[in-house]
Amino acid sequence: MRIGAAKESYEADAALFDTRAQRGWLVVLAAALAAFPFVADEYWLYLACLIAINIASATGLNILTGYTGLVSLGQAAFMGLGAYTVAILETTLGTPFVLNLLAGGVVAALGGIVVGIPSLRVKGLYLAISTIAASVIAHFLFANLTLTGGTSGLSVPPARLFGVALDTSFRLYWLIVPVAALMLLAAANLFRTRIGRAFIAIRDRDISAEVLGIPLLRYKLMSFGLSSFYAGVAGGLWAYFFRVVTPESFPLIMSIFFLAAIIVGGMGTILGSILGAVFMTLVPELLKLVVGWLPLSTDMGLVLSPVRTIVFGALIVGFLIFEPHGLAEIWRRVRRYFHLWPFRT
Repeated sequence: MRIGAAKESYEADAALFDTRAQRGWLVVLAAALAAFPFVADEYWLYLACLIAINIASATGLNILTGYTGLVSLGQAAFMGLGAYTVAILETTLGTPFVLNLLAGGVVAALGGIVVGIPSLRVKGLYLAISTIAASVIAHFLFANLTLTGGTSGLSVPPARLFGVALDTSFRLYWLIVPVAALMLLAAANLFRTRIGRAFIAIRDRDISAEVLGIPLLRYKLMSFGLSSFYAGVAGGLWAYFFRVVTPESFPLIMSIFFLAAIIVGGMGTILGSILGAVFMTLVPELLKLVVGWLPLSTDMGLVLSPVRTIVFGALIVGFLIFEPHGLAEIWRRVRRYFHLWPFRT
């Protein structure tokens, strides 16, 4: 434990950033994020925007699975609800992107509440199967409704801010990254409130939580709604980023991607959502670059392409075996080492 870190009030104990060093590093991080688009090329801006979208969606899933203990494999479907809502509003009404994103989050939250109704009676694998069923239903609706454009999907006009079209990665960076940061801050603050602590109590022991007076159905549906709201907003950002939404944009494998992200990053931590999303997004790109740097023929490169997926899967399995608490726990150990340095035991 750090010397001089004693708390003298409840507010100090519940503060998000309780030391000057933490607040200083936060300022450094904000400055680095602000300077990044001016020094990065188009490829790294693309990755930064994609990582921010994945962080937002992974944070929502962590609220549901990591903090409330409810397994879901429907995150991609809720992202699809948000993306289609944004696409429809943008193409038909031309409403401001802020309203579109909020509407996408609300529609996804309503869908999440409906899907979460069985959570009072089923849990674990059975709840996961029910969310898979919801994903199948959502995919069927996306592919067959006239409003969604059927299998052809919808093209999304660029978002506009003060008349300027956000049609490049540089411009979209200033929309996607701040929104993701605000969502992270809201999630971190959520678990300083009564609602967030009720989620944690349900995760640890739902029967005991009910005995203590926590209405299980209300808080479980609230967790589903919040998680789906995050997914819906992330889906709306995804729609503005890729500018086209089709039923194939949000397959079941994407839901597995986000579940793997919070497992690798660390369930039940906001930092785990960040690290897991970054890891899951960057590692395939890094493996692709490594294969591209090797002096291989075109045919050999195609042969080695599945090897990237195998290596990626092996890394995930390795984390589950050797570090089940994820990257967040590794980061905590590094911090503890330097807190005690040079007096480590």
